[in-house]
Amino acid sequence: MGSKDKFWYRKPAKGSARWLFKRPRGNSGEHWAEKIAEAVAQRLQIPHGRVELAVFAGIRGTVTESFVTGDEVLVHGNQILARLELSYDPNVKFGQSDHTLENIWQALDYVFVHQADAEQAKRQFAGYATLDAVIGNTDHHHENWGMVQNWTGEEWVGFLAPSFDHASSLGRELTDEDRARRLRENSVERYVERGRGGIYWTRDAKRAPSPLELALSAAEHYPHLSRPALEKLDDLSESSLSQIVNRVPDDWMSKSAKRFALALMRYNLQRLREAARC
Repeated sequence: MGSKDKFWYRKPAKGSARWLFKRPRGNSGEHWAEKIAEAVAQRLQIPHGRVELAVFAGIRGTVTESFVTGDEVLVHGNQILARLELSYDPNVKFGQSDHTLENIWQALDYVFVHQADAEQAKRQFAGYATLDAVIGNTDHHHENWGMVQNWTGEEWVGFLAPSFDHASSLGRELTDEDRARRLRENSVERYVERGRGGIYWTRDAKRAPSPLELALSAAEHYPHLSRPALEKLDDLSESSLSQIVNRVPDDWMSKSAKRFALALMRYNLQRLREAARC
């Protein structure tokens, strides 16, 4: 799925996990964006796929460990929403305005038999929205979340899949010249707020809100779901952010890209922490 070059492989050891190698598009920083996003998710204790920087045949990219094992299957969000809502078109790739947070909540209520499990899944998904806001992930469309399910012979059992596919984050598509200009002009805020995510607030909206705007709206309207993730933002100190970003080798990520990524996350964290105090 998706538009990037990719393939699955296993390491030679018997019983080893499957890994997905992905090549970034063009001259983008999608590989380092994935790795930084994974480290931020880990810091926030948000379930996520394991990601490593990798090289295949001289091509730099990332490898992501499969979180589906044995007889488990990944059922994507568009498949779940299509079951719930007969008018939902699972094949729309862009501008699917029925992909709203409210519909996602209803889908999780539909999937889980027990309300307590559905509420836990919603809190977990709200954590994903918070992560998206921190890193500016604009690609959380309906194929970038789902359920991991397994047929026991009598019933389906499963859980909300870990958060995955965070390559469209942290200004990964910008040139170093553009990053430097935005930092010089203090226009990081404008870049963040003009970004469009993959989750709509209302189905009649012409465009999706930015990941930050979505998380702030969720914090206002669904505080009981958003607060657990917002309270963990204190674990992202200035020093921890710098350590995460600077762990990426300089020959993979330029100094300008690192400065911009840090500025973007600082701004988003400031706004999210203000919401957490309300």
